[in-house]
Amino acid sequence: MKLIASAVVAAVIASAGIASAQEFKDQLKARQGQFNIIALNLGVLGGMARGNIDYDADRAQAAADSLAGIAMVDPAALWVEGSDNISIDGTRALPAIWDNFDDFASKWGAYVTAANAMQAAAGTGLEAIGPALGALGGTCGACHDLYRAPQ
Repeated sequence: MKLIASAVVAAVIASAGIASAQEFKDQLKARQGQFNIIALNLGVLGGMARGNIDYDADRAQAAADSLAGIAMVDPAALWVEGSDNISIDGTRALPAIWDNFDDFASKWGAYVTAANAMQAAAGTGLEAIGPALGALGGTCGACHDLYRAPQ
């Protein structure tokens, strides 16, 4: 009977771990999707700023609107403790995120501010994209330097 009870307890613990891993898998996919959307839209705006893509106010505005939309996602919903590169595969998120989540969240707040500034500037003319893009890229780098493992 003790053996059966031990086996049941072990199965419950194991299944809790599987559910937890599944939750992180979903959050990881959402985070990666978020960054793919950011990269796609930064590519459009960066291409315009570099002259590789003809400036189109509507297209620039749509890209900036997407960046601002992504900025509305609550980071706490996607960045759950235990979803770091040491705990699960497929992420470069460092455990340092959760050692100083307030700083991590403030860096996301800086992205939000820069994305909103880009949203206000993108449709006004090509000359407005470069400075707004520089500020936006700076927010990405500030977070990646501390909280993302190199490839």
